[in-house]
Amino acid sequence: MKKRYLLKAGAVIVGAAWLSRNLIGKSGDMAASNNNFEINKTEEEWREILTPEQFNVLRKHGTERAGTSPLDKQYGKGIYACAACELPLFTSETKFDSHTGWPSFYAPIEGGIGTSTDKTLFMTRVEVHCHRCGGHLGHVFNDGPRPTGKRYCMNGAALKFVQG
Repeated sequence: MKKRYLLKAGAVIVGAAWLSRNLIGKSGDMAASNNNFEINKTEEEWREILTPEQFNVLRKHGTERAGTSPLDKQYGKGIYACAACELPLFTSETKFDSHTGWPSFYAPIEGGIGTSTDKTLFMTRVEVHCHRCGGHLGHVFNDGPRPTGKRYCMNGAALKFVQG
């Protein structure tokens, strides 16, 4: 009887460790975890310049709740820049309503973004990050409109809209 309980306890521990790495934790391949970017700051320096929500999204790979960003329904002319370093990432000309609750674009500004592998939530996705500071922006999917067929699904908290 004790052996059965020990086996169950061991399975629970192994399962919890796996879940913390693959469901709750973030992949080591994700961008903000490495320091190969033009702008590098300590966690404390990022906390000083970002709101708590921006810090969670940009530096901890969080996701804002769908439908909470005013940028989702922003359709004025302008540029969407990184909220952390102000690098221009997307133009209003490439924005579209994906009906997902997050700002979506079919193409980035050349040189603005980078991508990396995200192996969380029991799947492999393509994470999108700022090319200059490594901040997590969102993910890219292959279900967008023409001409690219891509949907860059971005967290509004990671972006700053500059009207122009």
